[in-house]
Amino acid sequence: MQWQELAERVLPILGFLLCLTVVAELADFAGVFAVLANKMAIVARGSVVRLWMLTALLAVASTAVLSLDTTAVLLTPVVLALATQLELDRALFAYTTVWLANTASLVLPVSNLTNLLALDVLHLDAPGFVRLMWPVATSAILVTVIALAVIFRRSLGGRYPAAPAVEVLDRPLLAVAMVVCVLLGPAIAVGVDVTYASAVAALILVVSCVLRAPQLLSPKMVPWALIGGAGALFVVVQIAHDHGLTRFLGVAAGAGDGTGDLFRLVGISALGANLVDNLPSYLAMEPVAQGNPVRMAALLLGVNAGPLITPWASVATLLWAGRCRAAGITVSWGTFALRGLVLVPVLLAAGALALSVSR
Repeated sequence: MQWQELAERVLPILGFLLCLTVVAELADFAGVFAVLANKMAIVARGSVVRLWMLTALLAVASTAVLSLDTTAVLLTPVVLALATQLELDRALFAYTTVWLANTASLVLPVSNLTNLLALDVLHLDAPGFVRLMWPVATSAILVTVIALAVIFRRSLGGRYPAAPAVEVLDRPLLAVAMVVCVLLGPAIAVGVDVTYASAVAALILVVSCVLRAPQLLSPKMVPWALIGGAGALFVVVQIAHDHGLTRFLGVAAGAGDGTGDLFRLVGISALGANLVDNLPSYLAMEPVAQGNPVRMAALLLGVNAGPLITPWASVATLLWAGRCRAAGITVSWGTFALRGLVLVPVLLAAGALALSVSR
């Protein structure tokens, strides 16, 4: 790939990342996540298991529509604060957000940066991506929810008192932010260009904030470090490909799309994600997938759902850990890794089988 072609591919994706981050930040400032969490506590009517199930549903929706980083950074502190107020097991809610932030990032193109990269290679629209990935995404989410229910079964019983009311900064702004978030996912799912949709959503919220709450607007909303880091990774991996990386990985990952070949590709891509990080792992393995839709789906399974063992495997996990520390929760990386070592092989096997059977 020539450098001009790389720039033409990367710049729209980084622009999307910027716009979606602005949408997520302004939605959080407007109180969208806090209000939804409070409503969940009311709807659950004191049942811990119902509240947890609603939290899992919100984590899936947040990840699908606003990306895994949004769930890790913005939803995590809200549900942890709610769990603290209601005197519930905060570890249950913390693991629910971080695990589903990763495994539910297979749902829509906007759920993970790797999905957008794959969309470009496959020349698919969003509906086509959903049709390709729904067996894998459904399997990953179900396995994650079942694993959470088993691990934290003792914390799911009992009841909690009434949740305290949430203070809203500006109700009209909250209403606009709610509508934007609710419509963004369906708009992308029916085929609206993801960059265009996120740009329009960001523009609506920025204008609304200018009119209603200009103090919320700040250059700090723009993820400069994340955008710069992602851009640098594209360049580094491209240089590695130019010097023979594709040939080496091609031998390791094979070339077929049979069940055994899919397991092989899923395993190597997940291993790469946990050793380095999921984005460079995807970029390194992308040519090995050869543009084959089934192999690309297997690659996404490995790099999206696989990074649940090491803390650096996913940026979302590191962001989540920071939010946990801010909430007074100490993250034991030993426990995180052990649980991941049990969960990830089951996740990958179930997803690969679902992909193989659904063809």
